[in-house]
Amino acid sequence: MTHEGETAVQRRAGFTRSGWGSAGVRAFVPAVAAEFLARQRLLVIAAADAGGAVWASPLAGPPGFAAAPDERTVTVNRLPVAGDPLAGRFDEERDIGMLALEPGSRKRMRVNGRARRDGSGLVVRTEQVYANCPKYIQTRTPAGDDAPAKPVAATWSEQPDDGQLRWITGADTFFVATRAPGKGADASHRGGAPGFVRATGARRLTWPDYVGNAMFMTLGNLELDPRCGLLFLDWEGGRALHLTGRARVDWDPERAAGVPGAQRLVDFDVEQVVEVAGVVPQRWTFGAYSRFNPPVAP
Repeated sequence: MTHEGETAVQRRAGFTRSGWGSAGVRAFVPAVAAEFLARQRLLVIAAADAGGAVWASPLAGPPGFAAAPDERTVTVNRLPVAGDPLAGRFDEERDIGMLALEPGSRKRMRVNGRARRDGSGLVVRTEQVYANCPKYIQTRTPAGDDAPAKPVAATWSEQPDDGQLRWITGADTFFVATRAPGKGADASHRGGAPGFVRATGARRLTWPDYVGNAMFMTLGNLELDPRCGLLFLDWEGGRALHLTGRARVDWDPERAAGVPGAQRLVDFDVEQVVEVAGVVPQRWTFGAYSRFNPPVAP
């Protein structure tokens, strides 16, 4: 199905190829994708809560916790933990975006569809399945066995505190959740050199939109609905920082010219912040930055 938000963004960006983006994505899980999924230990999901706020959340487990039992089904033997803003949201079927990321190989795949709870896990009926290029992914590898389970503590606020802002502005990776009415949800990866996300106001974050695959699924969804969610992971400590709010793409070329590598900038206004401890059992060891990361302006 043609996604009018993606089409509008593609045209504004100067791309005129038809059938690109959601319209060219298949619904089934090919064998190679099923094999990749079965190896993964980390997924990021995107969905909206009952009030329409959009969130990104991690799901983590040992290899095999996610699987594709047939070409149109993905199962995940995990649910969002207590305290996670998406906890309990899948008791009824809803749109889901899912990103499977293998930082060690810089490989990733996206699975979008409809999900519902099934016991202690999720069942996803796939509508879009596709791989992405390795640009801007920093390599990381799991460090030893998963950390022992511990109580999950969640804190909610209306804006990031000083410590959370240092976390955000020092990050080299984050994840974006978007959803457009009638078009589904999507989870996407964003990476760059530490400092590529800037705090440009007490409740505003700004990041550059770098050259990508020209599918514009994230920006296409934002064209139709500005609500989105961000997820920052504490790779060494297992914490998750969730933010939800509204994003706007700034197409001003003069403003983008001041940020190395930026094609355009995205401004995100924070509405809610949730920090959850103990949510990711793995501890990840940093390897190397992507050679595609543009420098960060002082």
